[in-house]
Amino acid sequence: MKVTINGAPHDLPDGATVSQAVQTLTTAATGIAVAVNEEVVARGAWTSTALAESDRVEVLTAVQGG
Repeated sequence: MKVTINGAPHDLPDGATVSQAVQTLTTAATGIAVAVNEEVVARGAWTSTALAESDRVEVLTAVQGG
């Protein structure tokens, strides 16, 4: 299925989860927030939240610095 992750098209297997989408971009375990179709998905729900065709996923990573 085709989904958009951070503005770019990606092919994911049918039934892919938010967790799988995040793994296409980063291996970081902390400092990440995800929204699907402009709705924030709690980290505890990433593995159980299935994506659908044409979903829009935004993966945001916290950055520190000064």
